[in-house]
Amino acid sequence: MLAVLRDRTYRRLFTAQVVALSGTGLATVALGLLAYDLAGADAGQVLGTALAIKMVAYVAIAPAVGAIAGRLPRRTLMVGADLTRAGVAVMLPFVDQVWQVYVLIFLLQSASAVFTPTFQAVVPDVLPAERDYTRALSLSRLAYDLESLFSPALAAALLSLVTYDWLFLGTVAGFLASAALVVAAVLPKPAAAGPDSGSARARATAGSRLFFRVPRLRALLALDLAVAAAGATVTVNSVVYVRDLLGRGATDLSLALGAYGGGSMAAALVLPRLLDRVRDRTVMLCGALLLTPVFAGLGVLTSAPSGDWRWPALLLAWAAFGAACSAVLTPAGRLVRSAVPAGGRTSAFAAQFSLSHACWLLTYPLAGWLGAAAGLRSAVVVLGLVALAAGLLAVRLWPSRERDRAAPVEHEHVDLDEGHPHLADAVRVPGGWRHSHRHPADGLHAHC
Repeated sequence: MLAVLRDRTYRRLFTAQVVALSGTGLATVALGLLAYDLAGADAGQVLGTALAIKMVAYVAIAPAVGAIAGRLPRRTLMVGADLTRAGVAVMLPFVDQVWQVYVLIFLLQSASAVFTPTFQAVVPDVLPAERDYTRALSLSRLAYDLESLFSPALAAALLSLVTYDWLFLGTVAGFLASAALVVAAVLPKPAAAGPDSGSARARATAGSRLFFRVPRLRALLALDLAVAAAGATVTVNSVVYVRDLLGRGATDLSLALGAYGGGSMAAALVLPRLLDRVRDRTVMLCGALLLTPVFAGLGVLTSAPSGDWRWPALLLAWAAFGAACSAVLTPAGRLVRSAVPAGGRTSAFAAQFSLSHACWLLTYPLAGWLGAAAGLRSAVVVLGLVALAAGLLAVRLWPSRERDRAAPVEHEHVDLDEGHPHLADAVRVPGGWRHSHRHPADGLHAHC
């Protein structure tokens, strides 16, 4: 898997991703402490609102990337996003009102909504071989999981030496380092995106319209909803399971979240070789359908009155959730790459980023409100049914015999002379010639 890091350009881009993620992780810890300073006992409400603002920014801003992708160089987009995030992080230690936190969080996450899909669209061009690209996707998944484990530990170590305000400077350093690495990387020239036609709104929604038109991309949306149902259960209700239901200490919450990350990392390590032998459809659908029995087991655990077995069972359930979600999320980039012409990848990845986070925007409050109002059992049942319905819908939407070919691409019609080789097997028809041919995955071809 690490062999792909021999590519200098990808190595710099991957390092940029890692240091930016580390900076984001430090900011997450610092924001929690800042919220407590500003709101005291209402800090949870502040953070919950900030999380909702983050998702709204992702859903609303990412499609705009599709509208400007063909007008600005990808390096400019990524570096500009990193510098914006660094500028916002510089201001965070100086806020003294809750509303200021909300405004800065929206700006910070809006910049992330520009950086991430642009980064995702660059990687397939840097690593055109599918085997290399698959391993890059697994490395990216590992980076996200390691960040969730490494950043809190780093923050705890730093907080033993400095106040939390200094953590924001670590965030600034991470984003500036990311920008410098992107500047140093030699990015390949992007494929032509086709004629720049239509309104800005049409360009912004082009990627989303493609997702609703291509069968396996429609299935990917359903898979994203299944993953969001499981992920929201872990993110929102882990503290309730550990502290309230099982009566365990605060340190055990880190173990539970670590089990989820460990399951995801284990799957990401196995997937490159597995995907060399097994179709994406099989791996991703099995991952989504695995969520339902895990929800069923979680329901048994939630209903049980007592028992020492419940704590290891919870860790096992969280690890299974992590592995299943990783089986869906890791190959998702391969799906977008195979279904979209090279010139439209930035728009398509932006749409996938936006639509997948719309699923999280739905399941986050569903997990929180149901858990608080009706109890954990009701939350497990409803979110488990959402995961089951989404998984079955993905099976229905993704044709089992669909070939891994690109979506229709822009092409041009040209007139050819009688001696042209493309006319060798053609027949004359009124208005010209007709012959059978296959469309290439990308590039131009001629209709005779």
